[in-house]
Amino acid sequence: MIMREVPEKKIEKTLRLRMKKLGGRCFKFVSPGNNGVPDRICIFPSGQLVFVELKRPGGKLSNIQKVQIKRLLDLNQKVEVIENYEDLDLFFETWR
Repeated sequence: MIMREVPEKKIEKTLRLRMKKLGGRCFKFVSPGNNGVPDRICIFPSGQLVFVELKRPGGKLSNIQKVQIKRLLDLNQKVEVIENYEDLDLFFETWR
């Protein structure tokens, strides 16, 4: 059986819907002048905040994305890279 890749947009939509169902928020993160910032800021009802970068399955982080993620990690922020539904499930298991 050959499995087709799930488009990044479908994973992003699932992330938003699951956050909403939990009572959390999942904001699109756009920061003019700061290329490479993560795609989403997820805030769980507990107050836990996690930056999320969504990639297509097998997609690679660009150099600027790696720099931005390191900057956030250096500020003691949580950052996750999600590229498939398994990553998404692990994200919710980890941070919920």
